[in-house]
Amino acid sequence: MSDRGDRFDHPLIERYASPEMARLFSPRERHTTWRDLWICLAEAEHELGFPVSREQIAELRQVRDRFDWDRVAQLEKELRHDVMAHVHHYGELAPKARPIIHLGATSCFVTDNGDLMLYRRALRMVEQRLGAALKALAAFAETWKEQPCLGYTHFQVAQPVTVGKRACLWAQDFVLDLDEVQRVAEWLPFRGVKGTTGTQATFLLLANGDHGKVEELDRRVTRAMGFARSIPISGQTYTRKLDWSIHQVLSAIAQSATKFATDVRLLSHEGEIEEPSESKQIGSSAMAYKKNPMRCERICSLARYVIEVATTSAHTAANQWLERTLDDSAVRRIALPEAFLAIDGILMLIENVAKGLVVYPRVIEKKLREQLPFLATEEILMAGVAAGGDRQDLHERVRVHSRAAAQAVKAEGRDNPLMQLIADDPAFAAIRGTLPGLVEPRRFVGRSAEQVVAFVRDEVAPRLSRLPAARLGSDIRV
Repeated sequence: MSDRGDRFDHPLIERYASPEMARLFSPRERHTTWRDLWICLAEAEHELGFPVSREQIAELRQVRDRFDWDRVAQLEKELRHDVMAHVHHYGELAPKARPIIHLGATSCFVTDNGDLMLYRRALRMVEQRLGAALKALAAFAETWKEQPCLGYTHFQVAQPVTVGKRACLWAQDFVLDLDEVQRVAEWLPFRGVKGTTGTQATFLLLANGDHGKVEELDRRVTRAMGFARSIPISGQTYTRKLDWSIHQVLSAIAQSATKFATDVRLLSHEGEIEEPSESKQIGSSAMAYKKNPMRCERICSLARYVIEVATTSAHTAANQWLERTLDDSAVRRIALPEAFLAIDGILMLIENVAKGLVVYPRVIEKKLREQLPFLATEEILMAGVAAGGDRQDLHERVRVHSRAAAQAVKAEGRDNPLMQLIADDPAFAAIRGTLPGLVEPRRFVGRSAEQVVAFVRDEVAPRLSRLPAARLGSDIRV
């Protein structure tokens, strides 16, 4: 056996995705799904009077889980056709059933239908991962719903919000993603039993021209595989726009993940919030003091890949000639499973980061103290006018004092002196005693705390309550 160090280990498998998601796209899972489709087709054909016996179906079931992967590889090398390699191998294991395996079907009966089955299961895994991430973000938002912090627009200081309110911005994006994942998983159609170019001609021949029997065959296989409907029209393949719909959902999650992780990275630079870190974690091989937001950087890196790889499905859908071409095959084997694996890793990281976010209230409050005098100038101006001052005169005095304070902060590195400058100005003598109250941070956050409570109660909690109770293992790779 060759040394493991002599081959490429896919990072999505070895470093990022969960064993559950990796297993879903394994050869065993894929080809067992093919066998389930062949068994289901044989059963439906038997029930509708096609030349398939119960004994043949029983034999197919008996050897369903037996694979000789070396033999499959040998057959594929000889036949240059992966589906026929598995047909022949299955036939060797079930010799009585060999004549009826794949009866009337084209390769896409197993490849396309099998892929749709795996993609739907993968979407359900993503649904669970999204639920776990949302639960963690909602808990964080509720914990910090009343902590005022500076708001930022254009990454410049703006009206204050609260730490919890900002977390709801992240959570709301994932709520929208969860809705779309669920919609697509429910909507996703089966390819069904359509034949070589989608005409069902071979099945019509087997049914002796009975159109109703062919329609029923399609319905039975579709229902047996757990789908509510099959796509009404196909070529040899289902329209590749279905793949684009799936990739769009995954890209949308990647976009939300990037927004979340980038915000945490920015706030980490500001010293307000940090992602969790381990006691022995090293930030730099040279700069020992560093503590980098490496988990959020990893989220952004993986998300960038998902967003870019999604475009392959757009190109594939656009370039399918007539009833089909095979230039979709290789890219689909790579792009769709890898996007699911990456999203799986991303969502585990988001859950981990959200559960371990570290907030530094004193840093946040220090920044507020530095900036609130500027943000409070309108309230100070209105209070001065209400106390009998001349609005235009007070406005000019506030402008002059604000410029002087900004110069002291930026050019001289001093603490913000604006409140003292205003307090010392005789024009504001009437409100001198009320000035401290005018820069109380909670005066500026509006309904932030109330919005957090309502959002978690009305948007997050109902969605989480509808998710299955069981959830995936929490073997988060950090």
